Amino acid sequence: MQMTKYTDYGLRVLMALAVTDEKALGAGAIAAQYGISTHHVAKIATALVAGGFVVSERGRGGGLRLARSADQISLGAVVRHLSVGDTLVECLGDGSTCCVVPACGLRGPLQTAQEAFFATLDKYSVADTVVQRDALRSLLAS
Repeated sequence: MQMTKYTDYGLRVLMALAVTDEKALGAGAIAAQYGISTHHVAKIATALVAGGFVVSERGRGGGLRLARSADQISLGAVVRHLSVGDTLVECLGDGSTCCVVPACGLRGPLQTAQEAFFATLDKYSVADTVVQRDALRSLLAS
């Protein structure tokens, strides 16, 4: 299954926050770390806040922080949240217009593959993505 850039960037935001040692980071700082648009990061941050993965603090010293420890944030839950409405193929979503759906033998295996993808991600947390904490911190500071 292919993830969108939106979901990929969402995971990157969580990784950046996981290596900051509880320090809040602004969307602009995260965007600069990865060389991506601040607008994209802000939009993703809004979705991560809505999903309960990140908290946003206003004011001096504010920014984004993980809502709970990195080991309690499932990659599967994050990807599901950020990819709502995205499906592997059109027939797995709502409102399929494919004329062969009633007799198609492809839908079942593809549904199983999509579920396996999420089941695999459910086994990992954000903490698992930042085990090389010092190296990541150094790369993001560059």
